[in-house]
Amino acid sequence: MTIDYNDMFKEYPDVITIEDLQDMLHIGRSSAYGMLNDGTIKARRNGRRYIIPKASVINYVASIF
Repeated sequence: MTIDYNDMFKEYPDVITIEDLQDMLHIGRSSAYGMLNDGTIKARRNGRRYIIPKASVINYVASIF
């Protein structure tokens, strides 16, 4: 059985917010920022905001299964 992660997260835009990340992974704010800060989820900082590619979340989820 193959999981289609793109289909799983199809309702999210290609670039997501920290709130989207929390919703996608069912995690809290501290955990989400921790994953961004330690590089678990690849993202870029733009001033005070993070630019989080949805593909980074898909790659993370695919890597843990």
